[in-house]
Amino acid sequence: MTIAAELRSLSVRDYHRMVEVGILAASERVELIEGQLYTMAAHRTAHSAAVTRIARALSQRLSGRALLRFQDPVQLSDFSEPEPDIAIAHIDPLDYEDHHPTPTEIFWLIEVADSTLRRDRDLKVPVYGRSGIQEYWILDVQERCLYVFREPKQDGYRSEQKLFEQDAIAPLTFPDCIILVREFLRSATQE
Repeated sequence: MTIAAELRSLSVRDYHRMVEVGILAASERVELIEGQLYTMAAHRTAHSAAVTRIARALSQRLSGRALLRFQDPVQLSDFSEPEPDIAIAHIDPLDYEDHHPTPTEIFWLIEVADSTLRRDRDLKVPVYGRSGIQEYWILDVQERCLYVFREPKQDGYRSEQKLFEQDAIAPLTFPDCIILVREFLRSATQE
């Protein structure tokens, strides 16, 4: 016997209200994706170190050209407010004090996967593509590679590349910002 479950989708407004009234703690590590709350994985040391390396590399290259936001929400729709590891957004005079960046204000998003690759690919690729995020990267610290998704479409992206540590990439919106994948990874000599 199959039982169909009816799920109630939460809106971003519902989600924020849950925090306001104390149903969810403001510090609780959850994100809203397509109306459902997902628990976020704990940050392991490899994850945190990779975020630091990415921050260093991008801060040097994009200073004054983009705003880097780390593990902060982006509002993709009325039902999705994920917290990507890094959002590279348009510079905003209020630093997004009055709203979270929306797809038209986002250059690209980056997730760091040490234990979350499946979620970052299977759940977030379709959502980010459908939302019109022009470019999405997943740094897989275990396999030492970078997945690059471009050309958003309704169920994900038309273009997917897998780059390795010796490869270089430039984001679509900053073609002069050339990055070697190995800059985001622990040095192979330290392993």
